[in-house]
Amino acid sequence: MTGDPGLVVVGTGLAGVSAVQAARRDGYTGSITFVGAERHLPYNRPPLSKAFLEVDGVVDYLATEDELRNDLSVDLRLGCQVLSLDDDRKILRTSDGPIPYDRLIIATGASPRVLSHLPRMAGIETLRTVDDATRIRSAIVPGADVVIIGAGFIGSEIASSARKRGAKVTIVEASPVPLVRAVGEVVGAAISDLHRRNGTRLLCSAQIERVIGQDHVEGVRLVGGELIAADLVVVGVGAAPATGWLADSGLELSPVDGGLICDRYLRTSADGVYAAGDVAHWPNGLLDTTMRLENWTNAADQGAHAALNALFPDRAEPYETVPYFWSDWYGNRIQFVGTAIADAVSFVSGGPDEEAFVALFRRGDRLVGAATLNEPRKIMKLRRLIAQNELVASAVATF
Repeated sequence: MTGDPGLVVVGTGLAGVSAVQAARRDGYTGSITFVGAERHLPYNRPPLSKAFLEVDGVVDYLATEDELRNDLSVDLRLGCQVLSLDDDRKILRTSDGPIPYDRLIIATGASPRVLSHLPRMAGIETLRTVDDATRIRSAIVPGADVVIIGAGFIGSEIASSARKRGAKVTIVEASPVPLVRAVGEVVGAAISDLHRRNGTRLLCSAQIERVIGQDHVEGVRLVGGELIAADLVVVGVGAAPATGWLADSGLELSPVDGGLICDRYLRTSADGVYAAGDVAHWPNGLLDTTMRLENWTNAADQGAHAALNALFPDRAEPYETVPYFWSDWYGNRIQFVGTAIADAVSFVSGGPDEEAFVALFRRGDRLVGAATLNEPRKIMKLRRLIAQNELVASAVATF
């Protein structure tokens, strides 16, 4: 190990763990300081809205303390809040004191968006951490009235888990069709119908006017007057990059959501500072667009890529990918590759009312995205076709 400041990774989620593992795997022998705000060891977040809520409540840890401290020789700082970044002096200011760095990877993820008009009241929750999931799980009991605000993937997964535990579930969604930004209007409408088929009430173009209750939530009143009973309200209206601590750092942040602006190598505007995971905006040359992704696959791949580019800049490579994510609702597997920014979408197998389908997204004649329901063996082939810049006709010919 060297005595220099070495590599500092901020954020102990999947992107951060992947960065640390890749650094050691590729032969970096310098010091690594791994900083996380939570006191928990790094853990997998996707199960929090699925298996953790549904069945066992067991945390899926990404690494043990022994693996991090001994096998990977990491200076692990859990429960350490990062307060600010001094780019000129290359120092992080934290609740544990200053931490110098030579190379820095920011992988602080995203924080749930809040609805400012909702009161702070027992029984109103958001889901981001294992502690959040533990509180939500304890409230989802058979017969409980659960109201979920937001019909995105997190809200929908929580709805599915709550139904499996015997709760009565209502989803309140402000948009006419859920998930348009993620999968487009046609596929968003198709997969959202899974709620109706499985006993969840989905209210679109609906908004909460006020929360009913004193010390604990008892219900919500919608704009228009309808009153819905609620023992638990879960707010799932998206997330924003956790970059508030960088406000005075001088690093370039997106004026839209505060995410870090990176180049194609995942470098930020500061020398030696890279970003990965939910915080990073970068130009994805494979799809000719700038992206910020919030999914497991991107966090794993991007964390590793950022570490190698940061530590070995003489062989740095652009980060290019065909995005891939999945979600499980009511025993159904939803998968998506590519982008939903397209000229048209068409079902080439099954249909929006069927138990399985394949939908293709085109931009001109080019295949740029694909969505499947309960077709797990087909999605990776479609991902390869998108990466190869194939035409839609080529993909259709395979079905």
